[in-house]
Amino acid sequence: MQTVTLSLFRFDRSFARLWVLGQMGAARVPLRRLPGLEFWKLCGSGTGEGFTPRPNWGVWAILGVWRSADAAQAGLEQAPFGRWRVRADESYTVFLEPYAVRGHWSAVRPFHPAGGPDGLIAAMTRATIKPRHALRFWRRTPDISARIGSDPNVLFKIGIGEVPWLHQVTFSVWPDAGSMAAFARRGPHAEAIRAVREQGWFNEELYARFRIRGTAGSWQGHDPIGCHLHQEAA
Repeated sequence: MQTVTLSLFRFDRSFARLWVLGQMGAARVPLRRLPGLEFWKLCGSGTGEGFTPRPNWGVWAILGVWRSADAAQAGLEQAPFGRWRVRADESYTVFLEPYAVRGHWSAVRPFHPAGGPDGLIAAMTRATIKPRHALRFWRRTPDISARIGSDPNVLFKIGIGEVPWLHQVTFSVWPDAGSMAAFARRGPHAEAIRAVREQGWFNEELYARFRIRGTAGSWQGHDPIGCHLHQEAA
């Protein structure tokens, strides 16, 4: 079964932030050499609700798509993941299995869906914004982010991106597929999707849904997703 990992790292110290900025280039070499790593992306993040045009220089992410769960576990112990964890003030990894995917990322289909939703689910949306539409896109986004942040069903959320302002990713965790679908069908999110379709704001887009299979580490002092997984198991 293909395993997807989203690893988040928080760097509080100025020197560590400069170091990880350099890793946007340096980490590419060891990532290419990791056995079983089929696709990967190095990402920064946004401030506020996490999906804003202002970068957060303290939070960075590595997305990994692995051939299997065993390959993921082994790879996360090697560079660059291990180096980042040592230097980070906090790190957190979510283990995922894709069950629904539409679209492309960097002209490929990185996720291979299997099965269906099972308990907690995660949603990932990735888009390459056409530069001429970037201003209109970012005018809409703060309202969407605020709605996500105030939705009581959202268990976790973060906005990351490969290129500031133009290559953006949203990641959110929901208790079930129904609550996620209900949010997507109403309010500013639905209006933005209609605008995307009608006006062609994106060069490329991808929508993916995942089952959550586990977590490791902590974020903001606790395990925000794992605690809900434990409640389900109980």
